[in-house]
Amino acid sequence: MRTFRLLPLFLLSFAFYSVAQSASSPKPGPGFSVDNIDKSVDPCVDFYQYACGNWLKRSEIPADQAEWESFSELDESNRLIEKGILEKAAAGGANRDPIDQKIGDLYGSCMDEKGVEARGLTPLKPELDRIAAVKDKAALIDELAHLRLVGGASLFSFYASPDLHNADQVIAYIDQGGLSLPDRDYYIKDDSDKVEVRKHFAEYVTELFTLAGQTAQQAGASAQTVLMVETLLAADSMDRTRRRDPRNRDHKMSREEAIALAPDFNLNHYFTGVGAPNFTALNVGNPDYFKRVDGVISTLPLESLKVYVSWHVMRAAAPWLSHPFVEANFKMRQALTGQPQIQDRWKRCVGLVDQSLGEALGQRYVELTFGAEGKQRMLKMVDALENSLDSDIHGLAWMSDETKKQAKLKLEAIRNKIGYPDVWRDYSSVVIKPGDLMGNIQRANEFEAKRQVAKIDKPLDRKEWGMTPPEVNAYYSGSYNEIVFPAGILQPPFFDKTMDDAVNFGGIGIVIGHELTHGFDDQGRKYDPHGNLRDWWTEQDGKEFETRVSCIADEYSNFVAVDNMKLNGRLTLGENTADNGGARIALAALERLIAEDKTSKEGQSIDGFTPEQRFFLGFGRVWCEKQRPEYIRQQVTTNPHSPGKYRVNGTVQNMPEFQKAWGCKSGQPMVAENACHVW
Repeated sequence: MRTFRLLPLFLLSFAFYSVAQSASSPKPGPGFSVDNIDKSVDPCVDFYQYACGNWLKRSEIPADQAEWESFSELDESNRLIEKGILEKAAAGGANRDPIDQKIGDLYGSCMDEKGVEARGLTPLKPELDRIAAVKDKAALIDELAHLRLVGGASLFSFYASPDLHNADQVIAYIDQGGLSLPDRDYYIKDDSDKVEVRKHFAEYVTELFTLAGQTAQQAGASAQTVLMVETLLAADSMDRTRRRDPRNRDHKMSREEAIALAPDFNLNHYFTGVGAPNFTALNVGNPDYFKRVDGVISTLPLESLKVYVSWHVMRAAAPWLSHPFVEANFKMRQALTGQPQIQDRWKRCVGLVDQSLGEALGQRYVELTFGAEGKQRMLKMVDALENSLDSDIHGLAWMSDETKKQAKLKLEAIRNKIGYPDVWRDYSSVVIKPGDLMGNIQRANEFEAKRQVAKIDKPLDRKEWGMTPPEVNAYYSGSYNEIVFPAGILQPPFFDKTMDDAVNFGGIGIVIGHELTHGFDDQGRKYDPHGNLRDWWTEQDGKEFETRVSCIADEYSNFVAVDNMKLNGRLTLGENTADNGGARIALAALERLIAEDKTSKEGQSIDGFTPEQRFFLGFGRVWCEKQRPEYIRQQVTTNPHSPGKYRVNGTVQNMPEFQKAWGCKSGQPMVAENACHVW
């Protein structure tokens, strides 16, 4: 749900140490306030500017941020809570319980900057020496399997996930991967921003190989080798828009058939090396990609492949090595996002613990921040939103009764996960040692890699979470048919117990509605109530749906994000559909609540605004944001969410309910001439 939250694979090596704001938060605060409104703007001309104008005037992007928004504000406050937990755990001594020992010692080893500087490249030398000692391509496959476990994966991705056609069963998946830059377009397109990023990338690779001991000439040649290999891989990587359709990634085949796609890349050897069970079938996300991998393995010299693999080991480790590596890593981040300053080390270290031992840290976070009362309030709102979506589906004029019946079955089957898992992950086997940062990272990576591999050919654990409790986010999963709301997001401005229902329904209510609607967007609608990829629509209803979402895709494709760069309406289609549907069903739920309790004060105006107006103001406040131009360009290429301005204006201009609430007239910008309406 979060705008630009899930970063591409390349940025995973930045995401936990360079995306947070500086210690001093800008004003105003994260909560809802009418002081954020710019009343000099007509809400029917530009509602986003009206709702956020004064916030935009008073807010600044902190130097260590690429953007500043509600999520960033909550990230900062949550990070401070986590810092207090970790500092206490790190100082606790020998009598700590196992959870505090692990999270405390991992944090302490990360904060030991003097020790990290003294060790330089030494912690990574064993891995680089292993690669250097590889004598043939068969041995290189062994090394790739080893690196998959300790955290230096390359060439392709291997993971466990529910079978697309039998969601109760987990199977193995192989898919494209192996790229360092955020998207395939950075390798194959010659737009000026892509060319500039490739230049910075070559400089970054050169710098890391130089720091690893190569001469300037050798390092430059190594950088060109890495760029050459990744450009070859990018050529057959499926673009993001096509990958949004799960049917384009549905290629279940026998183990033998998958191996035949890349005979020179001994997948059997690889599967054994990562400790996978002797499975007989798997899904291949992009068969063409593996034919390309086979060509790369068979035609390129061993030394070129070793350079490429060494690069991925250094790339993953660079943020946790000595200062020159960290600085080189951050310079690449700057080129992609325009962020002027790296975040403080403690913030990077909090992020590392959340990434590596998230449900251990999450237990302590939940104890301090989220109780049974919060969970019950959220469940009540979810129930109200589900009832609202049920009514919406029932009343659709364009959908047949047959499809409505199936949609109702799916809605009733959606599972709700609120706050934190019912069963916490067991990290008892992870060895965390004081003063051994790289070793701790590798052992945590190996624990998680083996945990994932062990799921293959086993029943799906539907209790598992895909986010940690402190995360400021939410999600819907088609395979699980569930919505998930970590405790981290259940705070102002999304949810504020001191605020009226109208503001809260405009905040967390729309978020709930958004996630529920994902079950029925252009991706989610392809999954049935149990999470299987199955078409449960009549042919005519399917055509009607596609016509309606095409309206949204075309509408958003005309929005300009920065300079002359427009949004990709097909890439952002699912999120835009969920925003539009979520807002409608949240408002309907609010109005039903007001109608059912006529003695409540919730139906009264506050600060001169009606409940409906405050609902939309609450919605606008959630998406007030500032972003650096470089970051916007990157996100338009890679992210399925629209910028905040268009999440707000793109939604309200399609809503007669908004136009009624604010008295907008035909022809005004917030009144779409041909309004789009799916849910």
